[in-house]
Amino acid sequence: MKFSVVIPTYNRANELVRTLESLRELNVSEPWEVIVVDNNSSDNTRDVVLAASKEFPASLRYIFEKEQGRSAALNAGIKAAQGDIIAVTDDDVRVDREWLTNAARALDRLRCDYVGGKALPIWGGPRPDWIPDRGGKHWGVIALLDYGPNPVEFGEQVPLGVNMAFRRDAFDRAGLWDNSVGRKGGTLLGQEVREWANRARAAGLRGFYSPDLIVQHVIPADRLTKKYFRRWFYWHGISRAILYETNGLDMESPEDKSLDFSQVPQIVGVPRYLYRTFARKVFEMFGSFAKRNVVAAFESELWLWFFAGVFRQRWKNRRTPIVSNRD
Repeated sequence: MKFSVVIPTYNRANELVRTLESLRELNVSEPWEVIVVDNNSSDNTRDVVLAASKEFPASLRYIFEKEQGRSAALNAGIKAAQGDIIAVTDDDVRVDREWLTNAARALDRLRCDYVGGKALPIWGGPRPDWIPDRGGKHWGVIALLDYGPNPVEFGEQVPLGVNMAFRRDAFDRAGLWDNSVGRKGGTLLGQEVREWANRARAAGLRGFYSPDLIVQHVIPADRLTKKYFRRWFYWHGISRAILYETNGLDMESPEDKSLDFSQVPQIVGVPRYLYRTFARKVFEMFGSFAKRNVVAAFESELWLWFFAGVFRQRWKNRRTPIVSNRD
């Protein structure tokens, strides 16, 4: 088996139908399979997969994973996968026809262990003016990515889990996904890719962004709201605080290893310098409001929601010693 495609899914049977229809159109000359991992769905996900499997051009398998969490579902699929290359995506995507072929070419051409690519939008509602149509930092909130026309080695920049492909032995060397920081129902936890990439680098693996590895990602209208962005940044703060606790990583710049946070002064579990940043962001927010620059004001406000998530998580574990990133 050359390729295995793993799709975790939770209560999105209607969208999964369209994703599987997209995968049916793949141009693949070598043996491949698709594994759909149902993460405790209460809708007709199983029926959708079984119906699609009857006329699917490759092996289409259904797996049930009772442990809640996207990472747990991915791990179940990876364990069941038979392919030399394991590609992962979501249940609300449309893949380029050459997706798997381009993944294999990129792994060989770039001589690396894993690749990630573009996730371009299918807007499910009117796009607000404060969300750019092409790139920008807010794209990550709604799982979109475009690092440009040239390959980029992952490091400070990381891929999105909606569009990645791995050599099979990458998981033997770096381990599987950590479900404690991955997405779960009712939360917006979401640092599993960064956490895995950190372990991968420590294990000597290399990953690259490949611009010809392309999926389109459906962005529902309810994610194109300030309410959703506030909630995302709050959970982003919680997720980064968990990485801070378990890996000693900088909560604002996880790739920056200049500080050993086990030695940094804290106030109720939060590094002291973040309170200065908090004060500056409050000042900037009100200053932007005074200038009627609502976009800049919202940018500052989102950082405050990030801090709120950090504070909640660190207050909860304020007496837990921070792991040194020098270990």
